[in-house]
Amino acid sequence: MPEIATPRTPIQSDEKPATAPGSKLLRGLVGAIAVVMSLYHMYVAGFGPPEAVIFRGTHLMFAVGLVFLLYPTRPGGGIGWRLLDWALLGLGLAFVLNIFLNYQAFTNRIIYIDELTTADRFFAVVSVLVVLEGTRRVIGWALPLTALVFLVYAAVFTQVKLPVLMEQVYLSTEGIFGSTLGVSASYVMLFVIFGAFMERSGTGQLFMDFAMSITGHSAGGPGKVAVVSSSLFGTVSGSAVANVMVDGPITIPLMKRTGFRPPFAAAVESVASTGGQIMPPVMGAAAFVMAEFLSVPYAQVALWALVPALLYYAAVFFAVHFEAKRHRLAGVPRDQLPRFTLVMAQRGHLFTPILIVLLGLFMGYSAPLCALVAAISCLPVAAMRATTREGLRWKNVLEALEEGAKNALSVAMACACAGIVIACVTITGLGIVFTQIVIALAQDALILALLLTAVAGIILGMGMPTTPAYIVMVALLVPAVIKMGVVAPAAHMFAFYFAILSAITPPVALAVFAAASLAKANMWQSGFAAMRAAAPAYIVPFMFVYEPRLLLIVKDWGADWPFVLWSVASATVGVICLSGGLFGWLLGPALMWQRALLVIAACCLIKPGLVTDAVGLALLAVVVAAQLLERRRAAGAAQS
Repeated sequence: MPEIATPRTPIQSDEKPATAPGSKLLRGLVGAIAVVMSLYHMYVAGFGPPEAVIFRGTHLMFAVGLVFLLYPTRPGGGIGWRLLDWALLGLGLAFVLNIFLNYQAFTNRIIYIDELTTADRFFAVVSVLVVLEGTRRVIGWALPLTALVFLVYAAVFTQVKLPVLMEQVYLSTEGIFGSTLGVSASYVMLFVIFGAFMERSGTGQLFMDFAMSITGHSAGGPGKVAVVSSSLFGTVSGSAVANVMVDGPITIPLMKRTGFRPPFAAAVESVASTGGQIMPPVMGAAAFVMAEFLSVPYAQVALWALVPALLYYAAVFFAVHFEAKRHRLAGVPRDQLPRFTLVMAQRGHLFTPILIVLLGLFMGYSAPLCALVAAISCLPVAAMRATTREGLRWKNVLEALEEGAKNALSVAMACACAGIVIACVTITGLGIVFTQIVIALAQDALILALLLTAVAGIILGMGMPTTPAYIVMVALLVPAVIKMGVVAPAAHMFAFYFAILSAITPPVALAVFAAASLAKANMWQSGFAAMRAAAPAYIVPFMFVYEPRLLLIVKDWGADWPFVLWSVASATVGVICLSGGLFGWLLGPALMWQRALLVIAACCLIKPGLVTDAVGLALLAVVVAAQLLERRRAAGAAQS
């Protein structure tokens, strides 16, 4: 098997590529800052953070410094452009240092009552400009423009006075230095570092060989390999495009070689990679924000996500299987695949860091501490055996620390910029207004409110990374869904899910763009194939809203566990039926009437309730019986 390429794609899916600093001195400076940033956050995870504003401010200073060094105004530009970058960098450090140097006054002042000093007003404006510009450089215009719209609304179209708005954005913990930036500093940074250490220890090769050994030989094997390996890589990445760029160069050519059409090959890889953001134990950055918003341990969010993630991957897996069966696509010959026992014997110990995270979360330790211990264990675990020891150097440690810091920049800047949006929503009461609007439009019909939220999530996710898209939805739309009777975890998970699905939804489907380029396929054909392959995934969020047991939310496990098992089983059968109806195969080729019955059966099984489940299972039984009779008839005809 070819060695897997070490990913260089940042954790957020639409981050712009950084420009390598031109001079050796500048490269050394960037590397030193990045390493120190990672070491600082590792120290904090082990020994505890300082005051919230000090910790978040330090995190933002590191991020701003690296952003304006790695993302210049004009790469290769003259001295004037370089001076502009250094000036913005200096101002970015200054607005944070202003709080640090005047921290006593900052903590003792009475918010919204004490007058702002001239310096406070100046640095409030500077903070907004620097954060907007830094975010634009890393992830593009969408989020900064969104923040600007909210700022203009708050300053011009409401009764909020400008000094109060400045104070909310800059001098409170509900603005730039709010909880979203705290999530980036506390959680995301450590898990990104963990992912960087996993990459350097060769775990990517383990994921690929593991998936090849268990699914590569079956019908459509390379497509199933993409599903399994992408779900595994998602546990340490949380980025759809990072998954595509690591797995895609291997799985997409294999899929094409075994007969998959290029658009479908691109679709499978992009859909499988996108699911990594909802795959425990690590998931995407927005999952940590969800834990902060709901004031629950991160392990609880991972538990809620478990069944929806399994349903997502079941839908994709069976979409690949049915497509392969329909077109008679074989797998890879066994003699060309790694043996499972050999893979586990030679590389299986590299699963240890992930098990450390799982065990630590299960035992109640904090998520950052679990990520820290797991990251530290990566290279010693890789050094345990000669098969994974080769190539390990002290340089790997420094490279992992540097890459970890660089990969966290988009999340840090997006969280700081999203803090501006939250400040405007909070100070103006816009969230209450939006709640009233959504309820009025939905006219007390929950399904309409959910559809509005789903469409908003996909649209927001097209223009910005998952984390800020989810944050904006929580500020504006989720309260309305909760007010209509949906339990809070299900409402938040619903928003999170659809912010993620934008990565595979045309016209702006970033994961599909990446996969289509590797498959040399038409982007639009690949996009619609991705939506078809992931069609059950668009329904899963509605399933757990109406049936919270799918999020493992129960009042009494002793009494409710049979209902949980039944809900999970019926939902799984439902997504399989929907895949079978869409791809025209179940036990064999499905006629048009059978496909229609499968889709209807899926809808019945997806809706919670014993009556609908019974109807769905009855319809499924009709299709299964018809296909078994057809198979027996065909076998009899062949014998005669």
